[in-house]
Amino acid sequence: VQISDNWPGYSLDLFTYPQHYYGDLEYVLIPHGIIVDRTERLAKDIMQDIGDNDIVVLCVLKGGYKFCADLVEHIKNLSRNSERFISMKVDFVRLKSYHNDQSMQDMQMIGGDDLSKLTGKDIVGTGRTMKVLLNNIEKYKPKMIKVASLLVKRTSRPDGYRPDYYGFEIPNLFVVGYALDYNEHFRDLNHICVINDHGKAKYRV
Repeated sequence: VQISDNWPGYSLDLFTYPQHYYGDLEYVLIPHGIIVDRTERLAKDIMQDIGDNDIVVLCVLKGGYKFCADLVEHIKNLSRNSERFISMKVDFVRLKSYHNDQSMQDMQMIGGDDLSKLTGKDIVGTGRTMKVLLNNIEKYKPKMIKVASLLVKRTSRPDGYRPDYYGFEIPNLFVVGYALDYNEHFRDLNHICVINDHGKAKYRV
């Protein structure tokens, strides 16, 4: 699903969201209901491609936890209601990549110390920042690696990474909500929204 650069978004007045963020947001880019429906479709696509293989889902914290949880739940539901049962294990790793609204050159990887258990497994990664993580995972020679991301940003960089599955291609905007944060704020926002200058200044560190 592509969201164009000139897409004006939805008015905040059309939705409910936490009162403590009033005045901090520009508009709703993707409402929660659309996120849920699109995630369910991604789960169906993943299940069709994985086949009968057991998988390890490696969730990238913290921004990926809601997408990961919803994606895993949809895969479980599809598996329960089909003739093919997919065995899943979920593990977590944290990548820290932003200072305020600026992407950092040096990625910090926290956790995921024992990646050796991924040897020979099918891996579905969920999250936004993947190159550092993929380099670490590939050392252990898993059987297959697939990356699922809710969002892909359109950027001018020719080396822009493209995941195997993604929900929405969005303009190069700094977005918050649905567990995506700005200095640990806005994770409790269900919709994906564009933060305004007031919000950036208010929560800057």
